[in-house]
Amino acid sequence: MLEIPELLAPAGDLERLRYAVCYGADAVYCALPEFGMRSAPANFTPEELADGVIYAHARGRKVYLTLNTLPTNEEADRLPDAIRQAAAAGVDAFIVADLGVLDACKTYAPDIDVHMSTQTGITNYASAIACHKMGAKRVVLARELSLTDIAVIRDKTPPELELEAFVHGAMCMSVSGRCLLSNYLTGRDANRGQCAQPCRWKYYLTEETRPGQLYEIGEGEGGSYILNANDLCTAPFLDLICKAGVDSLKIEGRAKTFYYVASVTAAYRRALDQYLADPFAEDFDLAPEVFTELTRTSHRPYSPGFYFGADKAHQNTSSAAYIREWEFVGTVDGWENGVASCQQRGKWSLGDTIEALTPDGSSIPLTPAWIHNEAGEEVTSTPHAMEKYTIPTPELPPMSLLRRHTAEG
Repeated sequence: MLEIPELLAPAGDLERLRYAVCYGADAVYCALPEFGMRSAPANFTPEELADGVIYAHARGRKVYLTLNTLPTNEEADRLPDAIRQAAAAGVDAFIVADLGVLDACKTYAPDIDVHMSTQTGITNYASAIACHKMGAKRVVLARELSLTDIAVIRDKTPPELELEAFVHGAMCMSVSGRCLLSNYLTGRDANRGQCAQPCRWKYYLTEETRPGQLYEIGEGEGGSYILNANDLCTAPFLDLICKAGVDSLKIEGRAKTFYYVASVTAAYRRALDQYLADPFAEDFDLAPEVFTELTRTSHRPYSPGFYFGADKAHQNTSSAAYIREWEFVGTVDGWENGVASCQQRGKWSLGDTIEALTPDGSSIPLTPAWIHNEAGEEVTSTPHAMEKYTIPTPELPPMSLLRRHTAEG
């Protein structure tokens, strides 16, 4: 019987959860203010988590809560309350990295599934089996693994143990995230969700007897970014990841915007649906519009990660800059009689090339003949933050997103 992989999307707050669900995620992962590996997003209050679970469950989707930091003794005292609150909210699973957190989840919420985080460093079938024996339903595989490694783990582990793998997003130069560099340089602990991303910084070399003299470490007009990793993108070979036996396809990005979450989730939803339409085909020729969608968000140069081996990883990029050819400029709140009601999220002007991304993943080019502000007055641009306006468009569903072309591709 064909196993249908789950598409798992990030949700840094309630708004991002709703867009992830609307744009095709089967499940989302999120965090409370403590114990999650991303402290930068707003994250969820217990009340917002309950609201998010209700929203997701009403649409047949799941919500996983990350508890994957390495708690201190003091934090461990607060852990039972966080687990009980999440259980009361109705989360479907906890994502953990620490054995004490695993035990606490089993003690205070024994009926809720536990997934072992990529922070655990599961690189072989023995580790996966050990986690399963300790009560884990799923293991999130280390990012260092190749497709062959994953297939071996699948063959040598119990079939009821689920495997999850990252398929898209930022890559840490420590690959699976166990890094001390941020803590050493800034006092912000990457293993507690506070990474300052020093691997993205531009570095020079200094010599002890020549203070103040800086020397480039490598060649290149832009400088040297020796630790700066490319972004992962697996959409062109998503079929191979599915065939290796992965049960859940994970998109990175809880610190990214809801536009990013919507766009990337929509693209991978279409890629996965294309694979599932003919899963036994020998060749998987990704629809061009899917990869095009993945160029509509800010990203670093793309890499296949370690799926084809370390020598194919293309891990290092020569600049800290993002590729930004499109800018998110607005949401569509409603549509009636050929007119879309929108809210500004960025300035655009009549004559700009804009598109609407719809929840089914379609991209619709737009050339509005006019813009009316909230007072019904005709204007030529949308310069005011969060202003309401209307434009003539083809039919657009609510939660469609507007974007503007900012550079030649």
